[in-house]
Amino acid sequence: MEIGNRPWGSYYVLEDTDIYKLKRIEVKVGGRLSYQYHEHRAEVWTIVQGEALVTLEGEDIKFKAGEVVQIPLNAKHRIQNIGTDTLIFIEVQYGTYFGEDDIIRIEDDYNRNSND
Repeated sequence: MEIGNRPWGSYYVLEDTDIYKLKRIEVKVGGRLSYQYHEHRAEVWTIVQGEALVTLEGEDIKFKAGEVVQIPLNAKHRIQNIGTDTLIFIEVQYGTYFGEDDIIRIEDDYNRNSND
């Protein structure tokens, strides 16, 4: 299983196929992913624990466990843990390419660029 540790938390690749990739993502309390988009994939997030603030195309929306977020191809997005527990969500990526290098960062709290 591929595991990625990031400044905001970690991710676990549960399945990786030619047509989709499935991840479990854990975000530390107060953690926030970069504001980003993808050129080759769309995503669907299912919140399974915690409270999230999702920014989608500049609009902030709160989500809680059991709710689903749809991220269209090329849509600018980010997620932040605004709760008191670890935020956990399941991410389904679908499209033509699922590599970590298909992350185009617009803003990042940890001063990473698109290649980090």
